Amino acid sequence: MSRPRLPRTGDSADAIVARLEQLALGDVDYRHGKTWSLVYWVDEEHHAVCEKAMTMFMDANALNPMAFKSLKRMEYEVVQMSAGILNAPDTAVGTMTTGGTESLLLAVKTYRDRARAKKPWIRNPNIVVPASIHVAFDKACHFFDVKKKVAPVLPDGQVDVAAMARLIDRNTIMMAASAPQYPWGTIDPIPELGRVAAKHKLPFHVDACFGGFMLPWLEGLGVEMPEWDFRVPGVSSVSADLHKYGYAPKGASVLVYRDMGLLRHQFFVVGGWAGGIYVSPSIPGTRSGGAIAGAWASLMRLGEEGFIRLAEGALETARALRVGISAIDGLALMGRPDATIVTWTSNDPAIDVYAVADVMQARDWPMDRQQNPPSIHLTANAVNRGQVEPYLADLREAVATVRANPSLRKEGEAAVYGLMAKIPLKGFVEREVLKVMEQMYSADGGEMDLTDKEQTGAVQQFVERHGDRIFGALDRLRVIRDKLRFRLRR
Repeated sequence: MSRPRLPRTGDSADAIVARLEQLALGDVDYRHGKTWSLVYWVDEEHHAVCEKAMTMFMDANALNPMAFKSLKRMEYEVVQMSAGILNAPDTAVGTMTTGGTESLLLAVKTYRDRARAKKPWIRNPNIVVPASIHVAFDKACHFFDVKKKVAPVLPDGQVDVAAMARLIDRNTIMMAASAPQYPWGTIDPIPELGRVAAKHKLPFHVDACFGGFMLPWLEGLGVEMPEWDFRVPGVSSVSADLHKYGYAPKGASVLVYRDMGLLRHQFFVVGGWAGGIYVSPSIPGTRSGGAIAGAWASLMRLGEEGFIRLAEGALETARALRVGISAIDGLALMGRPDATIVTWTSNDPAIDVYAVADVMQARDWPMDRQQNPPSIHLTANAVNRGQVEPYLADLREAVATVRANPSLRKEGEAAVYGLMAKIPLKGFVEREVLKVMEQMYSADGGEMDLTDKEQTGAVQQFVERHGDRIFGALDRLRVIRDKLRFRLRR
C-alpha cells in the first residue's frame, strides 16, 4: 500500500464531502439505534444545533480566556449548570475537559499535587479504588507515578467498603469510586465511602462520567439508588461526561470540585519560559472552542424537560432488555439496575459468551465484549427503543446456535477473546494486544481482522495448539470452585 500523499491542488468541497460520505459507509449505524455504546444520539435537530455551535467556534481557542471571552463564559455556564445537576454547593468550581479520561487524569494529578503541598513527607503516593473503577485510573497512575490499591467488589458489583478502608495507609492521597461503574452499571456505596474518606481526611472523587447526566433524572423517575453526588459530605469532586448522556459532541467532559481550595492544585503554571508566563487549567494547551460551544448548546437545547424525556426512553429500553434477556435460558444479568447499563453473561457452561457475540456480530450487532467474567455490555439510549425486540430475537437464535454448535467457542473472535480473557498469562495477552496496536497504527495504515490467523499471530496459534487442554482445565477448575463455594455456604 503506497503512502497517502497531500494533493497538489485542493479538492472541491463537493468532492471532499462525497469522499467523507464514502468513508462513513463502513461505520456502525448509530442513528437508528443499532449500537449499544460509543454514540449518544438524540435526533437530527439536536445534531444540527450542536453542529452549528461547533462550527461557529471551531477556530476559537480556549487557551487564552481573555482573547475568547465567549468561550470562558460558556465554560463557566456549563460547569455551573453541571454543578447544579450534581447538587454541588455554591462554592463549587471546575473546568471542562476533553473527556472522561482527562477528567480522571486531572483528579489524580490534582490530589497528588495537593498531597505534595500538604503532606510533603509522602514519597510513594497511592490511591484506593474499587476493582471495577475505570481503566483511566490505571493510565493516571502510570503517568503520574502513583500506586493504585484495589479493593474487591461484591457479587452485585458494589465495592467492599471495609476492604477499601483496610487499604488506606499514610501514603494514601485520595479515594475514588463510581456512579455507576462501567462494566455492570452498579453504583458504589458512596455514602459509606464518604464517611471513610471523612474519617481519614482524604479527598474522595466520584467518577460519574457515565452517570452524571443520567442518574439525576432517573432518581426523579423513581429509580432507587444510593446518594452518589455532592449531597454526600465526604465527596470532594465529581466528573461527568457531557459527550455521553449530556448528548454533546465528542470531546467534552466536566470536572467539578467542592471549592477552589481543591481546584487550585489542578492548575499548571510556569513563570520562567522564554515565551512568557504559561498557565493551563487542564492538560491541553490549546483547547477546542467547538467542543465547549457544542456542549453548551446541548445543555441549552435540551433543558430539564429534554433530559427527562431522554432518560425515560433510556430507562424503558434498559428495563425491556433486562426482562427479555432474563427470559433466555442460559443467560443471566450482572450488576444492579441502578442505571441504564445492561450487562449479560452466561450461567450455562454450554453457552460461551464470546461465541454468542460472534453470531450476533455476524447479524450486524456490534458487541462490547468484557472479561472477568466474560460478559456483554449494553448502554441503553432512547434511540435504541425500536431495536430491543429485533436484538432479543437475534440473541435468542444466537444462543440456540451456540448451544447446538459447541465448536464455535474455539473459532473466530470467540477463540481469541476467550483465551485472552481466561488465561492467567496477562503479560502474554498484553504483548499480543500491543502487536495488534502496532499493526493498526503501522506506516501502511493496516486494519486488523481477529479472524485472520496471520494477523493475530501467536494468540491464534496458541489457541489452536493448547485450546482444548486449557479450556478443559478451566472447566474442571470451575467445577471445583463451585463445589468449594457450596461447601463454604453450608
